[in-house]
Amino acid sequence: MVLFFVAYCFIRRRARKKYNTLPEEKAEVEIATVESLQFDLDILETATNKFSEDNKLGEGGFGPVYKGILTNGQQIAVKRLSGGSGQGAEEFKNEIVLVAKLQHRNLVRLLGFCLEGVEKLLVYEYVPKKSLDYFLFDTTKQQQLDWSMRYKIIGGIARGILYLHEDSRLRIIHRDLKASNVLLDNNMNPKISDFGMARIFVMDQTQGNTSKIVGTYGYMSPEYAMHGRYSVKSDIFSFGVLVLEIISGKKNSGFYQSEHAEDLLSFAWKQWTNRTPLELLDPTVRHSYSRNEVIRCIHMGLLCVQEDPANRPTMATIALMLDSYSVTLPLPQQPAFLHRSRAKPNRLTQELESDQSPSQSINEASFTEIHPR
Repeated sequence: MVLFFVAYCFIRRRARKKYNTLPEEKAEVEIATVESLQFDLDILETATNKFSEDNKLGEGGFGPVYKGILTNGQQIAVKRLSGGSGQGAEEFKNEIVLVAKLQHRNLVRLLGFCLEGVEKLLVYEYVPKKSLDYFLFDTTKQQQLDWSMRYKIIGGIARGILYLHEDSRLRIIHRDLKASNVLLDNNMNPKISDFGMARIFVMDQTQGNTSKIVGTYGYMSPEYAMHGRYSVKSDIFSFGVLVLEIISGKKNSGFYQSEHAEDLLSFAWKQWTNRTPLELLDPTVRHSYSRNEVIRCIHMGLLCVQEDPANRPTMATIALMLDSYSVTLPLPQQPAFLHRSRAKPNRLTQELESDQSPSQSINEASFTEIHPR
């Protein structure tokens, strides 16, 4: 009995010691993770030739991006954040660690950061083929994007956003999904960039609302642009605009046509109600395309840009729409921002629905929840 009692005390003491040291060990692992992501400023200055204009790849809403080459030959892209991020150093590092853990083949990988003095820099993998808008909106380069490639790009963007919305450790709402934030690798696979910036570059915000709008005109959903309310359905709206741009090869914000079709959404809706949806298709790909794929993508795009967020599909449903023709697409209502009278569902829409199985429910909206630190 004495031996049993001594053994019991020894085991209990050992377990307690292990329990007490666990948070410290966890902290050490977390510190190691932060340190492994941290770059020295002089290394990044050398890699980018001191952020020279010759190395500048472009400039987004959060600051300019520069190409760099590390001493081991690895190519990187360095985003130089402009202004204050609204965070302290530790909060900034914590958010970087969280976002860096998000990895998917259709996301640009965040490799690390630099935080020295007034400089806040993000280091990304370098994606060689520039952004989607570089090809899509250029009358010469858009010919390199045949229909099969455009369809692959649409599917890749959908998978990337689905990962951010539902499959990642965090629920990330991009809030600035657009053609210039979709980069292309050597095989023309799409990689979404600037995701997680709403976490890294904190704004004044409450639950599901923000006092400072982050986004690009032409891609923002009406509830976000006018009321500051954002959800996963805000990204769905932007995705719908992007799909229609990929199909047409035209920018939504720079699209002008006669007969009251002032923007791309108006033009797409007009062609849909007139039963001529293929008029939306970019002429450079009309020599070789899949009619069913094009019409289904137009239909899907119009579902995404409906005014009521509850009527827009989730990204999981969109992925099913792209992967299976057995999923029925509901009748789209007129897009947001249209001031004309509502058109009745047309015969083309009814014909498309007649050969398909019962529709799935898409009335699901998930709003971002912001908790106080």
